[in-house]
Amino acid sequence: MAQNVRAIKGRIGNIEDIAQLTRAMNAIAMTKVTRMKRRLSTHRPYLANLEAAVARLLGQLESLDEAPPWFVDNGAQATGVLVLNADRGMCGRYKGDLNRSASEALAEATGSGILLVGGEKARSYFERRAIRPLRAYTHLYDPPTRNAARDMTDDLLALYATGDVGRVRVVFMRFVSDLSQRLVVEDLLPVRVSPQRAQTLCEPPAGTALAELGPLLVMERLYAAMLETKACEDAIRRQAMKSATDNAEDLLKALTRAYNKARQQSITREIADILGGSEALHESAT
Repeated sequence: MAQNVRAIKGRIGNIEDIAQLTRAMNAIAMTKVTRMKRRLSTHRPYLANLEAAVARLLGQLESLDEAPPWFVDNGAQATGVLVLNADRGMCGRYKGDLNRSASEALAEATGSGILLVGGEKARSYFERRAIRPLRAYTHLYDPPTRNAARDMTDDLLALYATGDVGRVRVVFMRFVSDLSQRLVVEDLLPVRVSPQRAQTLCEPPAGTALAELGPLLVMERLYAAMLETKACEDAIRRQAMKSATDNAEDLLKALTRAYNKARQQSITREIADILGGSEALHESAT
């Protein structure tokens, strides 16, 4: 019985340590979600205005044939699939959902599929399945920065310019709310923007401006995808850590009840032994 009491007490100590860890991770993830939501709230309007400016400039051209190469098909058949995943675990369904969606995008790719992965969890997932990515961006965008987005964009533009890929798609998760996230697969290249006919004065000429704004728009769209997916990662990690903490607290209550019951039984047994010994001594004395 004493061994049982000690074993339960040891389990209670272990669960308390786990609950303390998950509670701290929950608090950290909550802080990160708040920070990422603030960054998203400023970047989304900027990206919308940039897309509107590009649409007005495209509307100045006689036809899309006059647009810079980033806006037109290059004739290549290969499709590049870039998945933005996590570098760390303990984020529930997040990494699995993204990897499965990237696998589906590769399977659906017209021509050959070329994989580019962001995050250690995507790299290890595909390498275990003998799929070696062309590029692996691990520990690069946690937290997301424009420098990281620029480095990745330079690689994508180079692949498109040389004709190694004719299409680039990005797989990420869009942040809707703390409790709602949505898997998204979007085209990055060629740049798709609906031309908007408007009376716009442009200096330098629209074609020259678009040559500069095209790569910028690709970078900002990729940066937006990074912000969105990292906000989702932190939100899902917070949910996972809250559930783990709640489960640990429920288990602690059950173990505490079992511990108290075992102690009570042990004390009762000891009292019974003492009384039995006392009666035996009394009988031997008489």
